Amino acid sequence: MNAAIIGSTGYGGVELIRLLASHPYVQVTSVVSSSSEGTPIADGFPHLVEIRTDLLDGVDAKAIRAKADVVFLATPAGIAAKLTPELLEAGLKVIDISGDHRLKSPALYEQWYKKTPADEAYLAQAVYGLAEVYGDRVQGVDLISNPGCFPTATLLGLVPAVAAGWIDPATIIIDAKSGVSGAGRGASLGTHYSELNENFSAYKVNKHQHIPEIEQVLTDIAGKPVTTTFTTHLVPMTRGIMSTMYATVIGDHGDDDFVQLYRQYYEGRKFVRVRDTGKWPKTKEVWGSNYCDIGFINDPRTGRVTIVSVIDNLVKGAAGQAIQNLNLSMGWDETLGLNFVPVYP
Repeated sequence: MNAAIIGSTGYGGVELIRLLASHPYVQVTSVVSSSSEGTPIADGFPHLVEIRTDLLDGVDAKAIRAKADVVFLATPAGIAAKLTPELLEAGLKVIDISGDHRLKSPALYEQWYKKTPADEAYLAQAVYGLAEVYGDRVQGVDLISNPGCFPTATLLGLVPAVAAGWIDPATIIIDAKSGVSGAGRGASLGTHYSELNENFSAYKVNKHQHIPEIEQVLTDIAGKPVTTTFTTHLVPMTRGIMSTMYATVIGDHGDDDFVQLYRQYYEGRKFVRVRDTGKWPKTKEVWGSNYCDIGFINDPRTGRVTIVSVIDNLVKGAAGQAIQNLNLSMGWDETLGLNFVPVYP
C-alpha cells in the first residue's frame, strides 16, 4: 500500500515516517502539511536528511488519492472532522490519530474538546481501534479512530479486570503521567524548558479530554455507566506514559491471579507484556517501542488493587497503534513494521 501522512510536521506524523520505513508492505508516498507546503520535510526535521527528500504536499484529497491508498491524520483536534468526508469520498482508507472520531456523542466531544464535532454519520462509521480489545472490528473498514495515548495505557491496564468482574468500576481512580512530547511540537509556557525542568505538575485536573473516551470504553466493557477520577501530570522527560490505577477488588483474587487473568486475556497479543508478580514496569523499558507493560499488586489491607501500565506515548499511544490498526484492517500480521526492541538505556 501507498500511504499519505497529513500532519507530517508534528511528532506523531514524523514518528509514522520512522516506523513505516521498516514496514514490508507500506510505502510513504506523500507527506502533507497545510502550513509548510512546498518545503522539504527535512528542513523541519534534519534527522531525515538523505532519508526523506520529499517536498511537503498540500491538503488536497484528489491529489493525495493519486499518490496513496491510505491516509493517516496526525492533526490537531478539529481538523480531521473537516477533512475525513472528502478523503473517504476520494476513495482513501482513513486512520484518524486525532480525537475527532473517538467519542460517539457529538455533544460530549463539543463539551470536552471545545471544537465543532464530526458529522454523526462519520462518528457512527468510525471504528475505535484499541487494538488488543477491539482489533477484530477494524478488519476491512475504511475509517478507524486511533485511541488517545492516556486511554491506551489506562484501558489496557483496566479492561481485563473490568471484563472479568474482578474490580468495582465505580471505585476506579487513575493517576497518569506523561512526557512532554505528548503536548506536541508547538511551543508554550508550560513546555518551556525553564518551566518544565526539575518540575512536576498536575494539569487539566477533572477536565482532560481523554476522560470521556476512557469512560466510554469502560462503560461498554462493564455493561453499565462508568465514571472515573482521572488526573494527569506532566513529567520532565521526552517520551513515556505511566498510568497508575486503583480499584476495589471484588472477590478473593491475589497478585498471581491478576497476572494469570491478564496473560490469558492478552494471549497471542505480542505488544502487551504482563510482568511477573512483584515486578513493576518502567517507562524506559518500552521507550521507542509499541509495547505496553503492566504490573499489579493487591493490598488485602485496603481491599484495593494497584495496576501500573506504561507505554511510549508516540508509539503505542499514537503512530505505532495506528500502524497496528492498519495491519489488522488489512488482515496482515499485526506486528508488521513494529518489531522494534525498546531503546535502552
